[in-house]
Amino acid sequence: MRWDRLFSDLEARFEELEDAEAAAELADRQRVAFGELRATARLAGSIGQPVRVRIAGGALVTGILQRVGPDWLLLTEAQGREAVIALGAMTAVEGLTASTGQELSGVLLRLDLRHTLRGLARDRAPVTVALAGWVGGAPMVVSQGAASGTEITGTIDRVGADFIEVAVHAAWEPRRANTVRSVALVPLTAVVLVRALPLG
Repeated sequence: MRWDRLFSDLEARFEELEDAEAAAELADRQRVAFGELRATARLAGSIGQPVRVRIAGGALVTGILQRVGPDWLLLTEAQGREAVIALGAMTAVEGLTASTGQELSGVLLRLDLRHTLRGLARDRAPVTVALAGWVGGAPMVVSQGAASGTEITGTIDRVGADFIEVAVHAAWEPRRANTVRSVALVPLTAVVLVRALPLG
C-alpha cells in the first residue's frame, strides 16, 4: 500500500515536471519561430485592414493595406489613391492585426520595387515620387513647381537596375514632349513612396 502511494506520487510529480518542461520547450520554440519571422509576413496578416505607416522624415501615410512585396507595400489612401511605399523607408507600421501571413515565396518573392515601378512606367500614369531627402548630395530643384527637394511629379519613363528616370511635368498634363520640363534620375534607394495620380 505504501509503495503504491509512493509510486503514484512519484509518477504525478514526474508528469508535472514533464508538462512544465514541455511548456517551457514550446515557449522556446515559439520565440525561435517568431525570431525567424520577416516583416513582410507579419504585414501580410493585415491585408485588407486600415494601417498607419510612418516613413522616413516623420510623414504618416494612412490607408487600407492591399499588397505586400519583398521590399514594398501597397496602400489605398483616401479618395482611392494608391501609394507604393518602400519597406526600407518605413520607420513604423501601426494598426496591424494579431494575424501573421505567409512568407513570400516563388514569383511573389521576385516582385520587388523595381518590378512594381515598371508596371507604373508601362501604364504611363502620372505619379508623385517622394524622396528620402537629398539626391546625389544636393536637393533636386526643377523650375515651375513640378519638383522640389522632396518630391518629383511626372511619369516614370524607365526603370534601371538601381534607379528610375522620371519625366518631370505637371500632374494635370499628360506626358508629351512639349510638357516635359526635365528628366530626373532617382536612385531606388532614395524612393520613399510613389503615388499614382489621377490624370486631369
